Amino acid sequence: MEQFYIFMLVVLFVLAITDLTVGVSNDAVNFLNSAVGSKAASLKTILIIASIGVAVGAIFSSGLMEVARKGIFNPGQFYFDEIMIIFMAVMITDILLLDLFNSLALPTSTTVSIVFELLGASVAISILKIIKANDAIGALGNYINGDKAAEIIFGILLSVVIAFIVGAFVQWISRFIFSFHYEKRIKYVGGIFGGIAITAITYFILIKGIKGASVIPQSFLDFIDGNKLLIVAFCFVVFTGISQIIISFTKLNILKIIILIGTFALALAFAGNDLVNFIGVPIAAYQSYELWHGAYQASGVLPTEYTMNSLSGQVETPTYMLILAGLVMVVTLWLSKKARSVMYTEINLARSGEGSEKFQPNFLSRFIVRASVNLNQAIAVVLPDEIQQRIEKRFSKPESKRTKKNADEPAFDMVRAAVNLMVASILISMATSLKLPLSTTYVSFMVAMGTSLSDKAWGRESAVYRVAGVFNVIGGWFITAIVAFVAAAIFATVIYYGKGIALVVLLIIAVLLITRSFLSYKKKEKEKEAAIQIDRTSLITINEIISDSSDNISKVIRRISKVYGEVVDNLGLQDLNKLKKSKKQLSKLEDEVDTLKSDIFYFIKSLDESSVDASKFYILTLDYLQDMVQSISYITKNSYSHVNNNHKNLKFNQIRDLKRIDERLEVLFERIKVDLDGNTFEDIGFIIEDKKELLDNVSALIQKQIDRIRSTETSPKNTKLYFSLLLETKDLITATINLLTLFKEFHDDYKRIKS
Repeated sequence: MEQFYIFMLVVLFVLAITDLTVGVSNDAVNFLNSAVGSKAASLKTILIIASIGVAVGAIFSSGLMEVARKGIFNPGQFYFDEIMIIFMAVMITDILLLDLFNSLALPTSTTVSIVFELLGASVAISILKIIKANDAIGALGNYINGDKAAEIIFGILLSVVIAFIVGAFVQWISRFIFSFHYEKRIKYVGGIFGGIAITAITYFILIKGIKGASVIPQSFLDFIDGNKLLIVAFCFVVFTGISQIIISFTKLNILKIIILIGTFALALAFAGNDLVNFIGVPIAAYQSYELWHGAYQASGVLPTEYTMNSLSGQVETPTYMLILAGLVMVVTLWLSKKARSVMYTEINLARSGEGSEKFQPNFLSRFIVRASVNLNQAIAVVLPDEIQQRIEKRFSKPESKRTKKNADEPAFDMVRAAVNLMVASILISMATSLKLPLSTTYVSFMVAMGTSLSDKAWGRESAVYRVAGVFNVIGGWFITAIVAFVAAAIFATVIYYGKGIALVVLLIIAVLLITRSFLSYKKKEKEKEAAIQIDRTSLITINEIISDSSDNISKVIRRISKVYGEVVDNLGLQDLNKLKKSKKQLSKLEDEVDTLKSDIFYFIKSLDESSVDASKFYILTLDYLQDMVQSISYITKNSYSHVNNNHKNLKFNQIRDLKRIDERLEVLFERIKVDLDGNTFEDIGFIIEDKKELLDNVSALIQKQIDRIRSTETSPKNTKLYFSLLLETKDLITATINLLTLFKEFHDDYKRIKS
C-alpha cells in the first residue's frame, strides 16, 4: 500500500520536471519577446539576462503552493487516496495540454491551466463521492468553490480589454512624442521617459517580483506596501536624473537599458510567482503523503479513511527544490526550440511591415478591419487637415531600401519594446496591489498587440491576418480552460475506478503522445528547412538570381516528379490513403509557390540598379512554376476524387500507358535536375529539343483513347479522368519546357553581356 503511493510520488516529481520544461517553453514568450523582437541585444545576451532573472526569481520564490489549495476545493472533504488521484490527473493533463500549445506555437496561461485542471479533477471526484453517498447534486458546493473559476474567467476578459487599450494608448502617445526618428527626440525627452519606464519596472519588481518571498524580511515588504507613493516619487526623480546623465554624457542607449531591465524583471516575476504552477502539485502531494504516513504509523488509518483537513494550511516548498526547479527552467530556456516557436508567433503578429502570415483571415477579423477603416474615414472627415498632417508626420516611418545587408532587421523598434515592458509592468503591479486576477501571459500578449496596432504595424495589407491571429490566440486561452477541466475530470474518473492499472495505462499514453508530439515537431522543423523559402530581399545581383532560380526550379521539379509517379502507381492500386497523402503534399507546394509570388514586391525593391531588368525574368519564372504546380495538383486531385467516389478503375492498358509517360517524364526531370544542380546549364538546349517526342507520345495516347471510345470504352467517368490526366500532363510538359526556354535565354544573354 505504501509502495503504491511512493510510486505515485515519484511519478509526480518526474512529471513536475517535464511540466517545468513544457511550461517554460510556453511562458518564456512573456519576458523574451520585447528584447528579441527589437534586437536590443544579441540573443545570447538576452538569454543570459533572462536566465539570471529566472534563477533569482526561483531562489526568492515565496514557495507557497497557493494555486493547488487556494479556494479551488476544500481538502477537508476528501480522503488521502482521493487527493492523490486529483493531483495525478492534474499533472498528466497539464503536461499534455501545455505541450499541445507549444507544438501549435501558441502562448497560453499556465495559471489558468492548473486552476481548471484542479477544478475539473476535484469536481469529478466530488460527483463520484456524491453519487456514492446518494446525496443531492447541490452538495457539490461543499466540495468546490466555483467563485474561483468565475474569478479566473473575469481575469481573462479584464486582461484582454485593459491591456490592449492601455498598450495602444501609451504607444500612441509615446510614438507621437518620439516619432520613428527617436534618436533626435530622445535627447530632450528621453530622461523623463527613462525615469517613468525604469520606475514602473522597479515598482513591478518590488510589488510582483518579490511578493511574499521567504528570504525578504516582512518588515521590508510592509514598508513597501505602506509607502508606495513615496517610493514611486523617489524612484522617478532618481531614475530620471540617471537616465538624463546616461543620454547626455555616455554613448549608451537608454532604451536598450530599459528593455534589458524589463526583461530581467518579467523573468524574475515569472519564476518567483509562476513556479508553483509546475511544482506546487507534487509538493502538495508529498506533504499529503507525509501527513497520512505519520497518522498511519501512529494509528493505522487507511488512505481511504484519512481526511486532509491539515492540507488547508500553507504548503511550504523546500529551498533546495526551488533552486533545482530554477536550474531546470534556465536549461530549458536555452535549449527549447518550442520556446522559440511560441516566441516568434507573438513577434510575427506584432512586427512592423509585411511578410508571410501565420494565420488565415476569418469573418470576425474581416468585420473588425472593415469597421476600423470606416471609422478612420469618418474621423478624417471631422478632424481638421492641419492636425491630420501633423499626426501623419509624427507617424511616418523613415524610408529605407531593403537590401541583403539589412534584411534581418528588428520586428519593431526599441521605443515600442520599452513601452511593452513598461505598460505590462505597470498593469501587473497594479493588479497585484488591488488583488485582481490579471494574468502575466494575457497582459504581456495584449499589450504587445495594442502597441503594434497604434504603431501602425497592422497596415491594410496585413491587418486582417494579424487580427485573426489575435483571435486565434485569445480563443486558445478559453479552450485551455475548457480542455483542462474536461481532460482532468476524465483522467481523475479513470484513475478512481481503474486504480494502479489505469494510472500505468494513462502514463504510457502520455509518454506516447509526448513522444509523438516531439517527433511530429521535429518533422515539421525539417519540412520548414527543406521547403522552398526564398527571401527575395536577399537577391541583389543577376548572378544570385540565376543561382536561386535554378535551385528553386530543381526543388519543384524533384517534388513534382515524385508525386506524379506516386499518383500513377496509387491510381492503379486504388490506394485512397496514399492519394490523399499526395494531395496534402501538393497543397503545401501550392502554398509555398504562392508565398514566393506574394513577395515579388520586396524582390523588386531589393534589386540593385544594374539588375532591375531581371525582375521580368523572375516573375515569369514563378508564373511557370505555378503553372507546373497547378497541373500536377489537378492531376492529383482528380485521381483522388475518382477513387474516393468509388468509380471504376482505369483499364490495365491505360495505367500501363500512363506509367510509360511517367518513366519518360522521370528521365526528363532527372536531366533537368542534374543540369540545374550542377550549375552547368549545358544540357538545357538538348532537353528543349527532345520535348517534341514526349509531347507526341501524349498526343498519341489521346488519339488512342478516342479510338477506344468509338469501339470498346463504356465508362464516361474513366474517359473524363484519363483525358484530364493526359491533357494536364501535356500542360505540365509545356510549362516545364517554357520555363527552361526562358531560363536558357536569360542565362545566355547574361553570359554575353558579362563577356
